[in-house]
Amino acid sequence: MSTSPPSVTHPYDSTNALDDITGLHWALHEFLQSRMHESERFCEQSDPQKQRLYFATGLGLIQCVKGLMSFEDKDLLAAINHTKQGINVASAHRKRPSSLAGRLAGYIVPSLSTSGTEWIAGMTPVERHAELVYAESLYQKSLLGIVYSGDWLAFVREVLNMRTTISIYRQLGKWIEIELTTGTPFNPSPSHLYLPDPSIDTHFRSGVYLGLGMSHLVLSMMPGKLLALVELFGYKGDRTFGLELLERAGGWGNGSRVVDKETEGVRRPICDMSLLIFHLVLSAFTFEGVDVHKAAMVLEWNLKRYPNGVFFLFGAGRLALVRSQPAKALDYYARAAQAQSQYRNLHHISWWESAVACLGLWRVADSRAWWGKLGGEASWSKATYTYGEAACLATLGEHAEAKKLMERVQGLRQKIAGKSIPVEKFVARKARKYLGQSNRLLLPALELAYVFHAIAHAPREVIAREMIPAVGGDVRASEGAKKRKDKKKLESRSGYWDDVCLARFLEGVCWRFVAYPDPDAKLEPDEKVPFSPEDARAYSERAFRTVFEYGPNIELDHYIVYYAHFEYGRLLARSGDKDGARTQFDLVMSGKPLEVNAAGRKSKYSLENTLHMRTNAALEALDQNRLL
Repeated sequence: MSTSPPSVTHPYDSTNALDDITGLHWALHEFLQSRMHESERFCEQSDPQKQRLYFATGLGLIQCVKGLMSFEDKDLLAAINHTKQGINVASAHRKRPSSLAGRLAGYIVPSLSTSGTEWIAGMTPVERHAELVYAESLYQKSLLGIVYSGDWLAFVREVLNMRTTISIYRQLGKWIEIELTTGTPFNPSPSHLYLPDPSIDTHFRSGVYLGLGMSHLVLSMMPGKLLALVELFGYKGDRTFGLELLERAGGWGNGSRVVDKETEGVRRPICDMSLLIFHLVLSAFTFEGVDVHKAAMVLEWNLKRYPNGVFFLFGAGRLALVRSQPAKALDYYARAAQAQSQYRNLHHISWWESAVACLGLWRVADSRAWWGKLGGEASWSKATYTYGEAACLATLGEHAEAKKLMERVQGLRQKIAGKSIPVEKFVARKARKYLGQSNRLLLPALELAYVFHAIAHAPREVIAREMIPAVGGDVRASEGAKKRKDKKKLESRSGYWDDVCLARFLEGVCWRFVAYPDPDAKLEPDEKVPFSPEDARAYSERAFRTVFEYGPNIELDHYIVYYAHFEYGRLLARSGDKDGARTQFDLVMSGKPLEVNAAGRKSKYSLENTLHMRTNAALEALDQNRLL
């Protein structure tokens, strides 16, 4: 694509609105090349009166990214105002609805309806694009509104707006389907099965694929209770179809040819980024449809096109982390931070991922430095950043500094749509426990490494030589104390059995990944692990059974028992005992108090919804014979 911006026709004529797509395509290319300010400036200069259809949606997208990256109220509010402007501009370009009498007649004569495919078929190309842009802008506003709003009613209002968005996308998708089946016969070549009829313009298609694909994907990942509510409105998510739609924009389907830059739709890069987010980020919570190999293909193609693109460098780092190569991930995150300095908030993603990658290498001091940088600048979750630094300091034995940070955690919590953020509730509980136990907490950095999947993506050598000895030191210390005369006094100490169960749980998790690395891990050929898979499996099972034995004595950390059943189920699944694995997963989903003595638990255990999501996904993976 040319390095010089394309010319924009003035004055603006709405009937030629689609001529601006070339300009927006160039602006998006600049944005993905990490030249954000140049992209933003071009959009603003091309549409000073904020009346052009495609520059309105382009600016709205840029502001949406800025708002979600900073999480600052002023940025979120500015983004909401931009998306409102985008809605207004799109509305001015949409097909005008008929009179009341005409709308009533539409219930009898389908061709007169203002909501079906006949209505869309009667639109001009500009009006169809306006319908698409309207849905996009409404979706962006709803997403920002959910993040910005502090009350439940505002959340419900934005969800209803999303219902309108989904309805529009589905109608546009149906229209494309009808055109492909009833229009001019079109036979795609066997080498490019996913390339639709070229008579439907590629920019429109890529937008419908993006919106409809994401709608199906989001609905397919909703928790059971919320999904049941959504289904009352007639909406269901088909994950396979959603992924297929997103793949069509770039030609990533099996047996297809990749769509080249010259013939792609303007929203193709966003479809590719959506695929990367699903396969590399959301894969931590689900298994169905995840294809890390396909993500690597999408990423390789886009990195050649955008070698300095911060978003694809993030993706490369995440791919390395998913493959249990945290050292390689750190290199990519460093490159992403160096790629641009215009949007400072994008650095925070690199810092977060680097903090987790360092935990995966058990470089606790380095992880502490990244958490500290996040706490000083980032706004997404200051409670989590502060606790992360404190947990690392406590692990390193620097309790004076850790105490100061732990005291701040509770006051830094925030809410989204009036609801607490689960991970913030978790870290606040741990901070209170640290302070309540006279500045003592067992293995806080390793526990955090588990919560953020750093153990799962750690090299086996690091787990065997660094993490397991760290756990073993605490276990030996407690067992040595038990053999002394003060055994009864020690066991009566508040939190003692919580510590025993946590240590054994983390030990079980570590041995589990030594025995059976993550299915997507790329093992180093010269890796030296001084334990056989059989021995590691036996050690893991013994540790989990210890948790089940002493779980009834837990006072505060009830979550340990439930997560232990989940991880034990994964261990059984990898060792070939599917029935045993299913029994463990069913226990987690049963709603029964698995720690037996749950009288002390006043509400849900920590990270309960997250565990239910992961357990549901594990049950689906069992049925599909996928490795866990």
